Formats: sequence, structure tokens, C-alpha cells
Amino acid sequence: MPPEKLAQPLLDKLWIKLTELYGNRWTGSFGVSADQSHAWAATLGGLTGAQIGFGLTVLSTTQDEQLRKWPPSAPEFRALCENNTPEAHGLPTPDQAYREATRNAHPHMAGIATWSHEVVYHAATETGFYNLNTLAMRDSRKLFDRNYAIAIRDFLDGKPLKAMPLALPERVDARRTPEVGRAALQNLRSNLRGAAK
Repeated sequence: MPPEKLAQPLLDKLWIKLTELYGNRWTGSFGVSADQSHAWAATLGGLTGAQIGFGLTVLSTTQDEQLRKWPPSAPEFRALCENNTPEAHGLPTPDQAYREATRNAHPHMAGIATWSHEVVYHAATETGFYNLNTLAMRDSRKLFDRNYAIAIRDFLDGKPLKAMPLALPERVDARRTPEVGRAALQNLRSNLRGAAK
């Protein structure tokens, strides 16, 4: 059975992106286009579009001077694509992130807090600085861990970080109606009149 190769449409998109990133350094080394006989097609066989996208993201955001200047080899690029872990992005462990979030959520840190990564900040804001300061540790930790896991997943999937759902039921029975409001107001008035006597 012949080895699996990267699908041609995905290979074409990859070539375009790598040409945009590296220009003549890419095309001079690997050519203007690739077909299924190219070594990159065989080396990257079995990777998904999301994995290829992750590898391209690493290349476009890397601080590694060598990778910024020169394109990687096919095996090096495959390793980048397959290393889609939080640690590969410099994300702290959940324990480290929680400690950072609780420290930076303290009112004395307003305006001077520094964050190790946007994902930690996002998880902290979604948890709520008030909750991080006032809830019991086990409760705030549980809430933060949930938000941190969601933020990491979205970040690794290349999605923009956005407000997270509050996990409310699909339908909530409303208790606020004009009648309920008027009855509550009448109750308050009668209590105040009784207290004034």
C-alpha cells in the first residue's frame, strides 16, 4: 500500500502561504508549485488542514531567528504541525495560570498587572476579577479551570478569543413582569408605612 500523501488542494494552499512568508527563499529552494510527486506531499501525508494551519501560525509568529529567515525542511515543518500543545505556545500550566490570575485580579494590581499570555488574561476576565477575589478557592479555581480550558482550546484551534457562555439553560422562566414589579413596590410601601408608625 503506497504511503498517504497530502491532498493536492491543501498542498497548493500550503505552497502559497510559504511563498508569502519566505518569498524567493522558498521558491528558490522548493519551486513555485508542488505536485503529488514532491517530497513535501509524502512527508506531510496524514496531516489535517488544522494541523497545517497550526504549523503556518507557528512560522508566522515565531521568535526563532533561523525560522524567521529560512524555511524549514519538510520533516521540521511536520514536527511544528504535530506539536499543537499549550506548552508549545508558551502557555503556563493551569496551576501557574490560576496563581497569576488571582494575583493580577487583586485591586492593588489595577493598571500594573502583567500577563504571561493573552489566554491567561482572557480566562481571568471571563472568570471575573470579583469572583477570583471573593469566591472560595475551590469555587474560583473550578470556574477558572473551565474558562482556561475553553480559552486554550479556542486558541489552539486558531479561533479568536470571545466571551464564553455562562452555561445557563436554554430557556429561563422570567419572573419579572409589570405585575410582579407593582406587587413588590406595593409591599415595600406598606412596609415603610408600618415602620413609620
